[in-house]
Amino acid sequence: MSCPYARFIEHDLTPPPTNESNSTVSSKLTLNGTTATNDALTEILSLTGYDNRATKPELKRLPSSDELVTYHNYLQLEKILDAQTLLSAKHDINKSAVHDEHLFIIIHQAFELWFKQIIYEIDSIREIFDKETVDESHMFVIVNRLNRCVQIWHLLVDQIGILETMTPLDFMEFRSYLSPASGFQSLQFRLIENKFGLTDNSRIQYNNSHYTNIFPSGHDRNELQNSVDEPTLLQLIERWLERTPGLEDKTFNFWESYKRSVGEYFKFLQTNAEDEPNPTARESSLEDAKKTADIFRSIFDEKFHNQLVQRGDRRISHRAMQGALMVSLYREQPRFQQPYQIISLLMDIDALITKWRYGHLILVQRQIGNKQGTGGSAGYSYLRSTCSDRYKVFIDLFNISAFLIPRGFLPKLSDEMKVKLSVASVIGTQDTSSTMINKIVNGGSNNDDHDGIDKKSNRMPNHVFSSNKD
Repeated sequence: MSCPYARFIEHDLTPPPTNESNSTVSSKLTLNGTTATNDALTEILSLTGYDNRATKPELKRLPSSDELVTYHNYLQLEKILDAQTLLSAKHDINKSAVHDEHLFIIIHQAFELWFKQIIYEIDSIREIFDKETVDESHMFVIVNRLNRCVQIWHLLVDQIGILETMTPLDFMEFRSYLSPASGFQSLQFRLIENKFGLTDNSRIQYNNSHYTNIFPSGHDRNELQNSVDEPTLLQLIERWLERTPGLEDKTFNFWESYKRSVGEYFKFLQTNAEDEPNPTARESSLEDAKKTADIFRSIFDEKFHNQLVQRGDRRISHRAMQGALMVSLYREQPRFQQPYQIISLLMDIDALITKWRYGHLILVQRQIGNKQGTGGSAGYSYLRSTCSDRYKVFIDLFNISAFLIPRGFLPKLSDEMKVKLSVASVIGTQDTSSTMINKIVNGGSNNDDHDGIDKKSNRMPNHVFSSNKD
């Protein structure tokens, strides 16, 4: 997009005089009709190596004044600001419009605009993840857009507070005009749920029927069906986590090493509990250790995990759980830092959606109590059921914390794995990680400048990744 101020500037380079050998190119700056010699412009042209004799690109002219983009027509404000039709004024011309209906409309229109932006961001993120190999140079973009969604959800949660300034009596003044409309009929919110990864099995039936029945439009139903047929963000994240580097490495098998470390950790807990001199405290500590062991058993037994997935208690595969756990335990490693942020942001979004649902629930309870909703739903009772964990798409990422162990018990990474977790996988570049691993671990057999990993400090020398080495 060209600079809107460009129309005020004309750059006129006067050809050098033929009768003066030491003459310089003069530059003139025309600003708002005033022309003056600009030595600074001449100097910058000289510093940049600009050649006046070079072929100049053809510059596009700005549109005429009647075609210029303005704030009003760019945002199409005539459509947005004329979209608030108060039914209280339309259907009862003998009475004044209900003041708070205007707020009610504005809030929900703002919700829908932000829903559109969230869908736009989720679709772009899904496109990046929907590859056999995810280019790790795109991690920043993913983190940035997920964080944008987080900030939007914060805003949506806060918007409910604005709607709460409307009293139940004020809402009653125009509520009767809204039937049979319902917030459940928000197509975009249903699309967000589907694209995020909410399944039919996790949904509570609306008025004892499938949620798509509330949408009579063929276009709307096609949109909903497409959002189900396409890979959801949950499915794409699952595939991505299943490819976590280190799950099956020749020099470091995370899962087997992790299980041994958990065994050492529980032996430590058991010994500490048995050494407790106070009988009550000893019995309590042993009981806590047994309960914790039961939790860990649920992730060590892959068949049991798959049963939990089939039952709907878990969402992602056993291998994806391993990947998420490895990223969480070794989040300080360079290659895991942004994946850990992605996991955290996904939980943030999930938590904020739940918070938004709960805020809506409390708002409805304050406004209509336990009355039936205008769309025929059970109102408060239905909304309360949507605030449960069954509506959390990334519930498994929340529960990863149950399987963390103290840093002192973490399996030590092999030298090769440390290098692998320091080098990003970027599509379109030659994979030289194996060569780099060989140089670093073996003390630089191919290049004497590479000193290898310091066995005492367990760190790589600072110059290993310098740009002029390979």
